[in-house]
Amino acid sequence: MVKCFKLSTDGIVPIAFGYSGCIATDQITVEGKKVGYMYREAPSNEMDNDWRFFSGYETQEYMDKPGNHSIYDLNTIANYDPDIIPFIELPIGTECERGDDGILYVITE
Repeated sequence: MVKCFKLSTDGIVPIAFGYSGCIATDQITVEGKKVGYMYREAPSNEMDNDWRFFSGYETQEYMDKPGNHSIYDLNTIANYDPDIIPFIELPIGTECERGDDGILYVITE
């Protein structure tokens, strides 16, 4: 299945460069939704920067399909939603959620 990403590779600029890989869902990269929930866990390998990004609208059925999420450079996800940038150096165990006011907040650190 070929994915049609919301941003072209030409539209990706270095705004959060050098942070390695993360996991994000197609609701962000294909559908263009903002990050609604993100958390940082222990890395699974040396190329993993620990962050996981979701729109917050994914169901369990959606997440059970491996084709609905992929590994990306964190810079790519920052281009989709620059609101994540102030949080990317927070420690493992951090969770952030977008409030009803549209702003991302730390909910656990």
